[in-house]
Amino acid sequence: MKTTDWQTYRLSYTESAQKILDTLTLDEKIFLMSGSESKKGVRGAIQDKTNTHYNEKPYRAGGIEEKNIPPMLFADGTRGVVCGREKYTCFPVTSMRGASFHPELERQVGNAVAEEVLDAGGNLFGGVCVNLPYHPGWGRAQETYGEDPCLLGKMGAAFVRGIQEKGVVACVKHFAFNSMENSRFKVSVQCSKRTEREVFLPHFKKCIEAGAGAVMSAYNSYDGIPCGHHDYLLDQVLKKEWKFDGFVMNDFLWGIKDTVEAVNGGMDMEMPATQFFGEKLLSAVRAGMVEERRIEEAALRIIRTLLAHRDRIHEEMARKTAEDVEPDWKRHASLALQCAREGITLLKNEGHILPIDLKEGRIKIAILGCLADKENIGDRGSSRVYAPYVVTLLQGLAAYRSQADLIYYSGEKASHCRRLAKEADYVIIVAGNDYSDEGECVANDREDPAVKEIGGDRIHGLGLKERDLSVIRAVAEVRKDAVVALIGGSTITMDEWHDSVGAILFLYYPGMEGGNAFAEVLFGKTNPGGKLPFVIPEKESDLPKMNWDTEKITYQYCHGYTLLEEENKKPLYPFGFGLSYTRFHVGQIKSWQEEQRLCASAVIENTGDREGSEVLQMYVGAEKSAVKRPKYILKDFQKVFLKPGQREKVVLSCSLEDLAYYDENTGKFVVEQIPYDVYVGTSSDKEKLQKAEAE
Repeated sequence: MKTTDWQTYRLSYTESAQKILDTLTLDEKIFLMSGSESKKGVRGAIQDKTNTHYNEKPYRAGGIEEKNIPPMLFADGTRGVVCGREKYTCFPVTSMRGASFHPELERQVGNAVAEEVLDAGGNLFGGVCVNLPYHPGWGRAQETYGEDPCLLGKMGAAFVRGIQEKGVVACVKHFAFNSMENSRFKVSVQCSKRTEREVFLPHFKKCIEAGAGAVMSAYNSYDGIPCGHHDYLLDQVLKKEWKFDGFVMNDFLWGIKDTVEAVNGGMDMEMPATQFFGEKLLSAVRAGMVEERRIEEAALRIIRTLLAHRDRIHEEMARKTAEDVEPDWKRHASLALQCAREGITLLKNEGHILPIDLKEGRIKIAILGCLADKENIGDRGSSRVYAPYVVTLLQGLAAYRSQADLIYYSGEKASHCRRLAKEADYVIIVAGNDYSDEGECVANDREDPAVKEIGGDRIHGLGLKERDLSVIRAVAEVRKDAVVALIGGSTITMDEWHDSVGAILFLYYPGMEGGNAFAEVLFGKTNPGGKLPFVIPEKESDLPKMNWDTEKITYQYCHGYTLLEEENKKPLYPFGFGLSYTRFHVGQIKSWQEEQRLCASAVIENTGDREGSEVLQMYVGAEKSAVKRPKYILKDFQKVFLKPGQREKVVLSCSLEDLAYYDENTGKFVVEQIPYDVYVGTSSDKEKLQKAEAE
């Protein structure tokens, strides 16, 4: 089945779903809308206060076997399936997969995740997170693809397609404006209508157009109304304007606060436990506070979606032989490794320190920093995967012990760091964050979900901790060629130490095979292919100012690289930037318009001596627009793999609709008939972008 046919396919089940719906009592219809789990048990698992972890088994809602209605069986996670113990593949975090700039690879991850959802007994995957981090200090920035709507939309849509190719329902979250963690239960977001439509919603729309069958609302409010009650977002935009045919569920436990407001606002399913639906909803209908048509519509959406996807799952399973019904675990681990290879981002490499040449004879490598020997795969909230194993960075390097002497020290004493640095041929410093520094805000109080115990936003800033800075400073006293390997979910500022080291690798949270990928890149077996999915400013003050403990916040039109460009501030490393061990030349850049698309082409050649990848990026500016716009913004990209001496012509394009601005007076998008400025390059760096010659 073509993934673009999902809406048509599901709608073809409307008649059969309606026939079933006509046989149901009001109680049964409401039952379909209500989560079946224990509130106490789920809350305890979230807060790690029970013997089971969060979502250890798929969470159930509805399902009436005698009426041929399958249940919804929810499996969470953004870097893999969180169900079970020591079983499912832990992929790199979403921000690292965003750094791959490789939608086809993300589609394959979707396939793998869906197979594991089915193995866990689920039929819906709740891990397609496409929220835009307004500020990289957001604790869950690691769970999304980056700061740019185009990148978010293309990668998120690819993930949706991959998941649903196996029949599993892809649930997109958190709709919408979820971009801070510590205040997520109380904050109300405000922004202009143009900011809403052009910055925060387009990537959600791309996922709906890719066929997503479910959407999860956000905890936060928008313009004073909880997103789980928001008629404008859920009914008017999502269901009517975007013609979304699936169903909407709330973010768990605290995502809705009132029975009547939630249902009348467009909420179809309460998850994972029944607090406001069930008997309360039945009473509200009987009291005339909720029209029964609301119940009918929600139940129809749920039945239709689950019937269609059940049949698709059955078709998928029927195509498998008895030998390959189980997921291909080895292939999935290899896929996790490939994601890490393509996501690792080389930011600095003075004097071509990297890769380390093991052919020079036996060498001594000092590895410093406590994170080198830690299973550091990301936050421990709802996206935590209980993997069968995790290869730490140190374990990955240890595979090369036969060719190099490795000396590891966690870095407590500066004097010992200096001594080891003097004696070693190479120094690798591992620095950055772990789940205690950033992630989902996991509560330590059963009654107050906003009380932070671990994770949350980086309220103390985007720089490294003193623990890591002391190691870097100590090494810099005796040498300037250390390699710093950074671990973290989003931007880490470097102004304190950038000039005192020789090479910098950004590793994000690289998943269960991260140590192997790191070693491959370090020793040159693999050429790093990552590109920054966010900007790294020269200093944190160049980014929007944030109050992480607030009840109200206003998001402006520009953020990230568009903000720095608007304010003429040069970043330390631009969005989309990443070095390679080989060299590329980009030329013969042209642009043209055909039918309803703006197109550009370029010829890229690998002029170095190693096989490698480069990401060609097309940015578009609209200087003659009737409204103020970013000076230029990403509209398409393509990853290209080339052998030494190989060249390839690449065509990039976007629809004219993707260039439209939202007219706040008419409430409609306007496609302007103006000349657009088209730029092609390998990052958003304005000094290196080449303007396309119009044909």
